[in-house]
Amino acid sequence: MKEYMVEKPYQCDTCGESFTCSADITRHKCIPKAEKPYCCDVCGESFTSSGNLTRHKHIHTGEKPYWCDICGKSFSQNNHLTQHKRIHTGEKPYHCDICCKSFTSSGYLNTHKRIHTGEMPYHCDICGKVFSNNNNLSTHKSIHTRGKLCHYDTGGK
Repeated sequence: MKEYMVEKPYQCDTCGESFTCSADITRHKCIPKAEKPYCCDVCGESFTSSGNLTRHKHIHTGEKPYWCDICGKSFSQNNHLTQHKRIHTGEKPYHCDICCKSFTSSGYLNTHKRIHTGEMPYHCDICGKVFSNNNNLSTHKSIHTRGKLCHYDTGGK
């Protein structure tokens, strides 16, 4: 009798359990947790209140009910609008305690801090190269797909 190794590429970042398909991990993430009982049926993210879940679902539906009264740009979440408005006001309330550089969001500050810590949490699943932010990883991944696009035979036309 032969044994086959089943590939399980989808791993839960909370408990480490692995799954064969993305639908299974989404279902797994929806298992109610006492502190976050409201679960998104699309991506599996959990929330502490039904209101937070409703606001989150705007990401999936494309609904953008929050708009900037200065430039008219719209957003799916109110916190994204708040962060955006700082472009107009110049407000940068998040400060690096190492170099005193300021940022419009805590996310930008956390990404910046990796310069000081050397943390590289984003890994290319193709070649293993590591990056300090997801944008650099995404840009890097394009080198693996360059020249590998489908070419169709036009029959000599």
